[in-house]
Amino acid sequence: METPLVLKDLTANPAPLGLLGFGLTTILLNMHNAGLFALGSMILAMGIFYGGIAQVIVGIMEWQKGNTFGMTAFCSFGLFWITFVALTVFPSLGIGEKNSAVAMAAFLAVWGVLLIGMTMKTLKMNRLMQFIFGSATLLFFLLAIATLTGNAVVHQIAGIEGVICGASAMYAGVKQL
Repeated sequence: METPLVLKDLTANPAPLGLLGFGLTTILLNMHNAGLFALGSMILAMGIFYGGIAQVIVGIMEWQKGNTFGMTAFCSFGLFWITFVALTVFPSLGIGEKNSAVAMAAFLAVWGVLLIGMTMKTLKMNRLMQFIFGSATLLFFLLAIATLTGNAVVHQIAGIEGVICGASAMYAGVKQL
């Protein structure tokens, strides 16, 4: 009788890097949304590299581990950040026109709808993941409303809520190290 060969996965858990990439980038963008500083190259660089590329890499690593939810979440958010930077920078480079408030509100709202579904999937996970995805859902809808209405108070509230969302993801990332 043959003994089956069992391979042990000795690779590191990629999730902490993805959670930290999401968390730190979200905190910085939402400090801007809360009115603490302008949207500058620091946030855009974080969006491309740590929030964007790093999360896409983490998503691919989650795919290799067989984690469909992790792959979808990290790749989606990584590509969100890269898209956000492109939407912000392209018009200044002469690539397309700046989007209207209605278009940007629609962009944010469809991400909110996606996050409703992802939040539903976290109901089978721990409370921290539920909070991260639930607060991200709220954040996207608050930002959509603020963008559509031009309401500075809602935008500032979204910024504060976004810092809380990002901090919870950062906590989850450090917790898993």
